[in-house]
Amino acid sequence: MKAVILAGGQGKRLRPLTLEVPKPLVTINDKPIILWQIEWLKKYGIKEFLICVGYLKEKIINALGNGSRFGVKIGYVVEEEPLGTGCAIKNAEAFLRNEKDGFFVLNGDIITNLNPLELTKINDDVIGSIALVPLPSPYGIVEIDENSYIVTFREKPILPSYWINAGVYYFKPSIFDYLPEKGDIEKHTFPKLAEKKLIKAIKYKNIFWKSIDTVKDLEEASKMLSGKNVFT
Repeated sequence: MKAVILAGGQGKRLRPLTLEVPKPLVTINDKPIILWQIEWLKKYGIKEFLICVGYLKEKIINALGNGSRFGVKIGYVVEEEPLGTGCAIKNAEAFLRNEKDGFFVLNGDIITNLNPLELTKINDDVIGSIALVPLPSPYGIVEIDENSYIVTFREKPILPSYWINAGVYYFKPSIFDYLPEKGDIEKHTFPKLAEKKLIKAIKYKNIFWKSIDTVKDLEEASKMLSGKNVFT
């Protein structure tokens, strides 16, 4: 099976780091984000990649080449101007339309160890699935008792009652019938699929997941990954 990595964004919230380095090549513990992703998926037998590039595309292509150095095959789909994640995937249709077993798509700014193969366990009446993870609170939580006395402080806990899009998807080729010519898949495609009950949610608990949006996220991810291997 193939995996598509959406790596064309400008990473504006990571500036000035991304003024000269594309976001997928920003390093965490001396390893680029996109290489964390490739090594993770490779452990699950996924060794063919299509990388949707745009901003500073030459640097990504030069860094990864054809993938042989990493034991995988890498091809590229070039987006000359920003047209949204939906269009970025649609641009890869010629390479994926005949994928009998479907394909994976992931945002180029997440690091996780979730098992992507679980996303393929869907019924024939749907055309895709979205990985969900429990919402990590961006703030510390203060717990109080019935008399308003503070009981404890919890630093940025996981909120198990709320689920968020993990940025990892599995699609059958029929997804191309729903992708926009311009726009994001999250805004233009997913609501239509949800309305028609054509997409499923796969919940993941007790896994590592981190979205890299800001410099603070980089620092937190570095601490979380330092000194341990969450991918074994």
